[in-house]
Amino acid sequence: MSFAIKHGLFKLNIIDHHAILGTALNANPKEIRLKYLKIAHKLHPDTCKGDNEHKKLASKLLSRLVNPAYESLSNKNSYAEHQLILTQIGQRLVEKKDRITFASESAQQLLQAGDKLELVYHKLLKSLSQEQYNSLESVTKKIALISELNLVYLMLQQSRTMILTQKPQMTEKSATSQSPKSPTSRKAPTQPSPPQTSEKPEPPKTQLRVASYIRRAKEYTEKGNWLQAIAELKDGLKIDPNNSTIHALLGKIYLRQQQLTMAKIHIKKAEQVNPKDPIVIESKKELDQLLKHKNRQNTGAGKSSKSRNTNTSESKLSNSGIFRSLFGAKKK
Repeated sequence: MSFAIKHGLFKLNIIDHHAILGTALNANPKEIRLKYLKIAHKLHPDTCKGDNEHKKLASKLLSRLVNPAYESLSNKNSYAEHQLILTQIGQRLVEKKDRITFASESAQQLLQAGDKLELVYHKLLKSLSQEQYNSLESVTKKIALISELNLVYLMLQQSRTMILTQKPQMTEKSATSQSPKSPTSRKAPTQPSPPQTSEKPEPPKTQLRVASYIRRAKEYTEKGNWLQAIAELKDGLKIDPNNSTIHALLGKIYLRQQQLTMAKIHIKKAEQVNPKDPIVIESKKELDQLLKHKNRQNTGAGKSSKSRNTNTSESKLSNSGIFRSLFGAKKK
């Protein structure tokens, strides 16, 4: 049985861990764990009911889909990473919502939910997930339906969030422009500006802490310790989630590890925050170079040779100037 799913968030090259477990995108850790235990009890070889073929299929579903999904959502770092990806995807979905079509009945119902988005979403999700693992042969179809529901919810939720964040700004601007000036108002006498000193103000403690995470991450990077460098940068993001330098450095590391999806997400975020940051410019340039190379490779190669040559070309790239220039040569 093939576990390939090509609907909902899966068609965007994202594994929808929530859809696999049948949990809401905003489910808390306790809800996720309870749902996992319920599914695991049903699929585990010691507790699964049925013949040998049924048990084999249940074991494959548990090891290939359910366990990896729970491991990702139960780990704080990977969960935060997954939520960041979903936010980025939601923003892109809002931009393309007029060009997206949905086939499932549940997705169509959620599109018509209006102000009852949360209520309708959880009601439809509960209906789909209750019998999700009753028939093992149709599990992937159920996951696909839930993932399409998640995609609609993510798009509508992000659209509503963007509207709510824009409204206060518009209200403030309109209030400023419409407020009449009092004819009797007089300008307050200007106070003399304090004398300027040559001393620079000390940076806040939070900036110093973030800078220390970045410094340590660069040191680990120079030693080729990518995992520890990523851990340092993620700790820095907990303090300053919109730090362009951290996002750009994460993008560089993911490029080095050939994780293009993650690299694109962090570099795009860095560019949104501060497009003039030199590290952001450098990381964007390196990403563009790699994408151009892959496009030329895909255009010039046939379908049969494309899959055969991918690993070879990427291994060559990892030793080429593109990847060697990500953080400079290692210190001797």
